[in-house]
Amino acid sequence: MNQTKSGKAVVVFSGGQDSTTCLFWALQRFEEVEAVTFDYGQRHKLELECAARIAAELKVRHHVLDMSLLGQLTPNALTRHDRAIEHNEGELPSTFVDGRNLLFMSFAGVLAKQVGARNIVTGVCQTDFSGYPDCRDIFVKSLNVTLNLSMDYEFVIDTPLMWLTKAQTWQLADDLGAYEYVRDNTLTCYEGIMADGCGECPACLLRSRGLREFEAASKEGRRL
Repeated sequence: MNQTKSGKAVVVFSGGQDSTTCLFWALQRFEEVEAVTFDYGQRHKLELECAARIAAELKVRHHVLDMSLLGQLTPNALTRHDRAIEHNEGELPSTFVDGRNLLFMSFAGVLAKQVGARNIVTGVCQTDFSGYPDCRDIFVKSLNVTLNLSMDYEFVIDTPLMWLTKAQTWQLADDLGAYEYVRDNTLTCYEGIMADGCGECPACLLRSRGLREFEAASKEGRRL
């Protein structure tokens, strides 16, 4: 991918597969890139350590914002060890955090304006997701308008993974020259296990299924 870089972006960054792929995507498109990670009392502090390490390795300025209030407001399996990770048919997963992306993107917008960035990059996806309402394209577009009006500042929220399957996300990482890095250095697992993870939680199952599909397609010599 050879293209002229311009502008500045802030990447909403957790150190997981999706946000790390988005970070590589942003680094190829923007002249300046910064990352922001939110400490909201998540089950595993390793997520924060992983994000900081990746940002340092990629030489990206990294901000960590305290959002611990979120854990006080909404009980969920990502902030409470006493809640099981489960997804019952017809219900939102217990890992859904009410208002998380609304707050994260809003605070990312405030930060972006302070550092002179017009683009906010996030790894939300409506194709392969767990039914989270705040990952939908219509929500992102609505919030984009609201952020612009609230600060009288022209933001663009970029969602490079919005319509990709997990297999296609692996393909994108490969196209960016980051496949092995993303596979070996990211934390997606809800149980806090690096790389391939526990292999049993919903996040690991989605990641591993996409990886198998990508590898199968690669062996057959066809692109996803």
